[in-house]
Amino acid sequence: MPDNEEIIRLEEVFKIFGPQPRGRAFDLAKAGVHKNEVQKQSGHVVGLSDVSFSVKKGEIFVVMGLSGSGKSTAIRTVNKLHDVTSGQVLVDGVDVQQLDGKELQAFRREKMGMVFQHFALFPHRNVIDNVAYGLKVQKVNRSERDAAAMRALQLVGLQPYADNVPSQLSGGMQQRVGLARALASDPDILLMDEAFSALDPLIRRQMQDELMAIQSEVHKTILFITHDLNEALRIGDRVCIMKDGVVVQIGTPEEILTQPATGYVAEFVQDVDQGRVIKVEEVMVPADPIHIETAFDQALVALNESAERLVVDDSGKCVGLLTRSDLERVAKQGTQTLMSAVRTDVPVADPSQTLNELYAEAGRGLPIACCDENGLLIGRMDPTAVLEELGRVEALSDAFEREVYM
Repeated sequence: MPDNEEIIRLEEVFKIFGPQPRGRAFDLAKAGVHKNEVQKQSGHVVGLSDVSFSVKKGEIFVVMGLSGSGKSTAIRTVNKLHDVTSGQVLVDGVDVQQLDGKELQAFRREKMGMVFQHFALFPHRNVIDNVAYGLKVQKVNRSERDAAAMRALQLVGLQPYADNVPSQLSGGMQQRVGLARALASDPDILLMDEAFSALDPLIRRQMQDELMAIQSEVHKTILFITHDLNEALRIGDRVCIMKDGVVVQIGTPEEILTQPATGYVAEFVQDVDQGRVIKVEEVMVPADPIHIETAFDQALVALNESAERLVVDDSGKCVGLLTRSDLERVAKQGTQTLMSAVRTDVPVADPSQTLNELYAEAGRGLPIACCDENGLLIGRMDPTAVLEELGRVEALSDAFEREVYM
């Protein structure tokens, strides 16, 4: 999990493309004029307009947007492939935009690795030499750089292919070589610009899985650029949505999906499979259980207020579900013990599971006991809440549309 230490910050960044970026175009952009109007009036293109965001150490921060949104321009200010027109870009406390020459080159080499959309591998070098190339540039000796390259190849599952040339590998494997190359120098930060966009959908999903698995082991800070909202929500700890050079919304995948800030975001998330993103912990409510030692008469009174309640033991672990009909049935039979009325086939969920993972369980119509890693009951999820949550996003989008057309 990411900690709270900030490692990258863009502060009120403007990037204007054209011969006089700090002239009239900048004044217009600073006044909040839309990029299309700025171009019409000045002939300059607004890449970024007052963009601010921060990336925490160890998180995957995804900047998502369509073509022309400014997402790739933003990442290129972080390693100063683009100079900014105005604003600050800080990386680990260093103002990157003030660096130049050898100082900038050294900072890039030591602090960050870059993974491109197109694999950018040397066709005449074998895999291990491609992976070790950055270390070779840094004049690391052969044995050390080969050892580092092999460790990186092991992370991406390509150790057996070290002596192959890129043309002998599939597209997905070549992209993994590119990722290994970025990891070989053990940088603090990975910059990934549309890294999986050139891959087939199935391979792309596998690469997403691969990235998340590697991240769970190496805990890098990853700034990831994509035009695909599904990808953004799947891999990002937080997501920044951009449009026309402006930041529209920043939040966790759950916040983006369930609390879209604008009609633009709401329209996007309508096409996302919400069940793959929304976690149980977002939907669960307080469990309000009954203790297994509760007196039978008291349990009957308690169930006057609700049709059923989860039941816990002395340690707080869920032992089952109690319904009023089961209590009344047991009372008629004359065996008035609470345990004889408790049904034990209650579905159980981990708070980090997604709603899709619980779909079949929810279909049984029973409340789902939400338990932590120690088995302690920390909440409950009602089957109807799943459908209500999934329907809420569509309702939000409709509401935004009504505001626009009223």
